[in-house]
Amino acid sequence: MLSRHVTDSLALIRTPFYFYDMELLDATLRSAMREAGRYGYRVHYAVKANFDPRILDRVRLAGLGADCVSGNEVRAAAEAGFDPRSIVYAGVGKSDAEIEYALATGIGCFNCESSQELEVIDRIAGRMGRRADVALRINPDVDPMTHRHISTGHADSKFGISYLEIEQVADRLHTMKNLNVIGLHFHIGSQITQMRVFEYLCHRVNSLVEWFTARGFRLSMVNLGGGLGIDYLRPEEEPVPGFETYFALFEHNLALGEGMEVHFELGRSLVGQCGELIARVLYNKTNAAGRQVAVIDASMSELIRPALYGAHHAIENLSNRNPGDQGVFTVVGTACESSDVFLREVTVNTLRRGDLVTLKSAGAYGASMASRYNLHALPAAVYSDDL
Repeated sequence: MLSRHVTDSLALIRTPFYFYDMELLDATLRSAMREAGRYGYRVHYAVKANFDPRILDRVRLAGLGADCVSGNEVRAAAEAGFDPRSIVYAGVGKSDAEIEYALATGIGCFNCESSQELEVIDRIAGRMGRRADVALRINPDVDPMTHRHISTGHADSKFGISYLEIEQVADRLHTMKNLNVIGLHFHIGSQITQMRVFEYLCHRVNSLVEWFTARGFRLSMVNLGGGLGIDYLRPEEEPVPGFETYFALFEHNLALGEGMEVHFELGRSLVGQCGELIARVLYNKTNAAGRQVAVIDASMSELIRPALYGAHHAIENLSNRNPGDQGVFTVVGTACESSDVFLREVTVNTLRRGDLVTLKSAGAYGASMASRYNLHALPAAVYSDDL
């Protein structure tokens, strides 16, 4: 990762902060757009992964649209200069005010997650004298084989319209005169590394598109969501994910009508590896279990994924480069929570007070999920092209 090559510059900055490798971000975006472009696929960036203004600007310049899950994300994308027609808006709990704002902005599509949501958008659009383009988010009951907290496509999920309700919803759509049903939307989960999961999804999509077409719906697009995972254990072995394999799999398995657009909503795979959380070691101690504990000045307030999901982020001691000086440490944060542990019993170059460390693969769902718990300041951002 880039941090080890610019440690002297990073050491001058108050920790903790996020460090973004903008060259790697650009390379990742180019790769994704090149491989998607082979098949005419359209890619929207999942703003929830990281809404840093500099990152949003790079994403927009690379030609992606925006995938939003809140009214404020729609606003952030619009204010960042994304073409409103390239903005799609999902989320299980869109408020009336958020729907009104999105309609007034002229977004490309609402990804609708329930029958009642469709009714509400129809009513609001009618009141505003608008016609809303919508895609039906169908829960296809596909096991994404990932952590249960980031699985969204199984039968017991809060997301999407149940596959058991499709016929009822389809029958009622004809009464909603202010909606234009343009397609179907799917998203089965995040951090998916088993490619066969996407094959299963394709088969479900094929059958559902056929079902709706047979009932007179003129669908012009399908949105396959995102979910492509990254390598958290060995981030430097694949800093740019395998977009070639990913998009080729869909091209091989999808069987859609001629001219139907295929959309994706990628987040983690685009920005995950370009970000690192930089921190310093505050204290060392040995606990009653005999474990060496290193307390760093970051916490779950800055990076909640390990506490929330048990997620792994590889650590490197940027100050100690001696491979012969290693120890086994449990690395913890400053928050007053027992779950505020980044890594347990990890082998790393010996951590001492004042050492600068990096937690890698933190570009996605790091800063965007940061909080002010314990009245911590929100972490700053440092960009490689500013050093």
